[in-house]
Amino acid sequence: MAGRFITFEGGEGSGKSTQIKLLAEELIKAGRDVLTTREPGGTAEGVKIREILVTGNADFTRTTETLLFFADRCEHVMKKIMPAVKAGQIVLCDRFADSTMAYQGYGYGDNPDQQQLIKSLYKEVVGDFKPDLTILLDVPVETGLSRSRRADNIEVRFENKELAFHERLRQAYLKMANDEPERFAIVDATQPIPEIHDQIMKIIEQRGLLKAEKV
Repeated sequence: MAGRFITFEGGEGSGKSTQIKLLAEELIKAGRDVLTTREPGGTAEGVKIREILVTGNADFTRTTETLLFFADRCEHVMKKIMPAVKAGQIVLCDRFADSTMAYQGYGYGDNPDQQQLIKSLYKEVVGDFKPDLTILLDVPVETGLSRSRRADNIEVRFENKELAFHERLRQAYLKMANDEPERFAIVDATQPIPEIHDQIMKIIEQRGLLKAEKV
């Protein structure tokens, strides 16, 4: 069976982890070998980078943040994602390079130089490898933040940024999805959880991603 790489993107509180769990369960029941992972933090080394990036109040420049995310991505792609896809697994990843473009390329303000740096680093670190499908779970910013702001959540460094930051994120994601409709699928994440899951399954089936050979 052909391996696949499916990423989930969206703002804070968009429900990515819930939908990845539901999709993984469905695919496993169908007899597929599934790997679920996330960025940052998909490897042992990445866990340490994640702690630096998403907890606390570290005042990084956006370039420093970008480099840290790509350090995590380099380990993740080479040690985990690519080997799994080559082995025929379906890899479901909570965030990938589109998050870096949205957060570091647009979140702090539209910055063409930073966007070009992100593209150059992607080419250097990841090469031509890219997701077979990216599910964008789109939700209004205030709705998403109201979901994610839990008392037990310690990963609040980005969550606590101003509303305008999150609005820019949402618009950046929508722009990327509109620029690459062959890779992205936008799903309304304000729907009930079962309806979102059903829509994701239909998208995967319509795009032929469960066939034995790559399409």
